[in-house]
Amino acid sequence: MDHRSALLNSFAHQIPSHHEVLVVGGGIAGAGVFRDLSLHGISTLLIDKKDFTSQTSQSSSKMLHGGIRYLENLDFALVWEALHEKNLWLKLAPHLSYPEEFYLPVYKDGLRPLWMIRLGLFLYDALSSFNNLPSSQANATQTLKQIPLLKERGLTGSGIYSDAVMDDAKITLECIYDGLLQRKSYACNHTSLERIEKYQDGYKAVIKDQITQCEREITCNKVVFTTGPFTDKLLSELKLFDWTPKLKLSRGSHLWFDNDMLKLKKPMVLTPKDGRVIFVIPQRDKTLVGTTEVKGRADFDQSPSDEEVDYLFKNLKEFFPKAIIDKKYLLGQFAGVRPLVMEDGENSLGKVARNHKVYQPQENAFVLMGGKYTTFRVMAQDVVEPLLHQMRRPYQNHLSTLPLRKPSQVVPWTEFTLSPQLIEQIILEEFPKTKEDFIHRRLGSREEDLSAELITQIESSLEKNLKAVTQA
Repeated sequence: MDHRSALLNSFAHQIPSHHEVLVVGGGIAGAGVFRDLSLHGISTLLIDKKDFTSQTSQSSSKMLHGGIRYLENLDFALVWEALHEKNLWLKLAPHLSYPEEFYLPVYKDGLRPLWMIRLGLFLYDALSSFNNLPSSQANATQTLKQIPLLKERGLTGSGIYSDAVMDDAKITLECIYDGLLQRKSYACNHTSLERIEKYQDGYKAVIKDQITQCEREITCNKVVFTTGPFTDKLLSELKLFDWTPKLKLSRGSHLWFDNDMLKLKKPMVLTPKDGRVIFVIPQRDKTLVGTTEVKGRADFDQSPSDEEVDYLFKNLKEFFPKAIIDKKYLLGQFAGVRPLVMEDGENSLGKVARNHKVYQPQENAFVLMGGKYTTFRVMAQDVVEPLLHQMRRPYQNHLSTLPLRKPSQVVPWTEFTLSPQLIEQIILEEFPKTKEDFIHRRLGSREEDLSAELITQIESSLEKNLKAVTQA
């Protein structure tokens, strides 16, 4: 991608005035729809009010997984679909994901005895068409040898099964980069949809660049909303069509710890007596612990509450009594709001189905809601296929199963040196507009891990790029 096209794809005031499809929302669902449309040669514009993948899609448990806990809900079709998608993405993006064995310790007073775990793991393997790494089991002695700090009292053994660890932000971003390789596709982060109305056979919209504050008018034939937990609020404000709220918001919080606290070699699944599930996943020098399951707040706050933090600490202390569970090991924390689609008569957040739904409130308007991160490709297909049929274009199922073609400048879980040249290349190729965009999502780092000199270089380069664009 040359310098000119990079500028065009990152600032709203320099894009074309008409697009066949406008996709609103640049999380993983929007990235999947954008990529699929672009691969079909459809001129597409993707916009997001903040940075791509900066909301729910970067606040996951960092797993591609089938959803082993959904077996108890008898969601076999969802688990089958998610497992096959998980194994597909392990092939398509091996630099962004890797298979891992998860240990599920079982206790005498637990909710699920060992025989039930064995049966569940066999079913999990079967639903993957036995393409998972085979599940197994370990007795108490073998489990403690692998996880020496684990609680011994009442331990009967553990189930061992396969899922995948992934970088959620990078997969979203690389789907967008892949779509941008198509000549007629554009993507603008920090760009809001201010107004939209019906116009001739499509829509007229006003979009606003949140960095430059420039507004401009565009037209499109069709619009797709992939705005996750913000959907009900946005659609009620836009008044493009009558919209009845359909979401039940659930917030999940996670904590990052220094690996020295638990010294885990393998990820784990903890099953507290309240029926929830907590993942403990080591990644290089740090360990991710989560998630909670509480009602999402209307302000979409992405900071865990004190109660959620205390809940995770309480369970860590219970399952790892020999470890020193202390906040001195806490490196960071985050929360994300999940957009669950309401079902009649369903009140439990933990049991609300993770199935996605597609609505078509107007002939040329589509709304994609719900779903799991792992199944985003299938979610996108369920929007793009009927959309293309409306346009009398054939849908080619194989296109979205092709490998991602444009890797990030900084690949996850690898060492890199942040030189001035690399800073410039990231800005040119990956469209960060703010320091947070650059550090948190393009580097996958924390500001605390960078020197003051590097931070100054990043800020200076971002400012230089902004001036170049506004003067173009």
